[in-house]
Amino acid sequence: MQLRPHQIDSLVAMQSNTKGQVIVPTGGGKTMCMIEDAIYQFKSAPQTIVVVAPRILLANQLCSEFREMIDIHPDDVLHVHSGETKYYSTTDSTRISVWSAKNCAFNQIIFTTYHSLHRIMESEIHVDTIYFDEAHNSVQRNFIDATEHFSLVDNIRCYYFTATPKHSSVSHRIGMDDDIVYGDVIYQLPAPDLVDSGYILPPQVVVKQLPPNHGSIPDRDCDHLYTSIVEEDTNKVLVAASRTSHIIDLVEQTDFAEIMKELGYSLMYITSKTGAYIDGNKVDRDTFFETLSDWGRDDDKKFIVIHHSILSEGINVSGLESVIFMRNMDYITFSQTIGRVIRLHHNDAKNIRDGKLTAGDIRSYQKPFGLLVVPVHSQVGINTARRLQEVVDTIFVDGQPAISVMKN
Repeated sequence: MQLRPHQIDSLVAMQSNTKGQVIVPTGGGKTMCMIEDAIYQFKSAPQTIVVVAPRILLANQLCSEFREMIDIHPDDVLHVHSGETKYYSTTDSTRISVWSAKNCAFNQIIFTTYHSLHRIMESEIHVDTIYFDEAHNSVQRNFIDATEHFSLVDNIRCYYFTATPKHSSVSHRIGMDDDIVYGDVIYQLPAPDLVDSGYILPPQVVVKQLPPNHGSIPDRDCDHLYTSIVEEDTNKVLVAASRTSHIIDLVEQTDFAEIMKELGYSLMYITSKTGAYIDGNKVDRDTFFETLSDWGRDDDKKFIVIHHSILSEGINVSGLESVIFMRNMDYITFSQTIGRVIRLHHNDAKNIRDGKLTAGDIRSYQKPFGLLVVPVHSQVGINTARRLQEVVDTIFVDGQPAISVMKN
């Protein structure tokens, strides 16, 4: 794959620094920077590389992307988390140590989550390079000890990738502004540069003032979603629900699914409690995400996918045109959710590569922006709209990352 200029710049920064933060907006291709750096490292003596993700789902996705680009034997791939995988997997520190020793003559790559990173620390295996994906998660109290351990061990290359750094304003919490643990920001790319280069789209906020609904919460959600989807006329819609229970109640207590089916939409939803559903049928997660990807690439397919938090961070979701915010969020979650709908339409991306479209001339794009819809009724939703606009202005107007600050 041909690297983008900013990806080359980030790789140069990584090869010039043994530790540091790489701040790139969602959609900027952070994963490819890790992969290309790993390819370079694997050309020398046998190396052990660790990739850390916030969720098992993302760890598996990263594994697929690394394996697609890197020629490494499946026996030299280890997963350290509690989820299912076709590769050898364990959270036992002794078994991690045995596996590493057995494969020490070869390049090794380990995929783990922040929840299980301490198991690798306890195994005391030698690690050459570690990539922290969505690194703002690493500052959590349960994760910071393992993060700090790998940062402070000599001869380990540590890189922290995020679009949304998390800092600390209190002495008893370590944030990403602690340069002893996280190093300096060795590379940072403003989002407007990615828009101008034709790699992502600008977002457009629509505050939808709706009449109050004095019925039940499920009925209110049904009315507001129906109005927002129909009036904005988008075919591929992500809904950020306020609670998991609201998703279940919407599906079970209203005729939302039937109404949208009559308009040609399929309905997908996924929660940690119920699992994944497509048009009323329960499916496994692999089927859910494969279907989501296939439908995202199908220009004629109309669908709505509802979640609470599972799809917010790092997960590649193809083709989404709009997101409806049914809840308020912190800066990081807003930023990550925006990232789900600002990817270029596949036709626009191809036409830019072929020279048929001018990068950054969004008025000529088939998909010119990612639509962000906030339903507002009475006083509900006003704070959500205000905070969302602040995040959009910070990232896409000022060209700065949306930094979250811990205050307790």
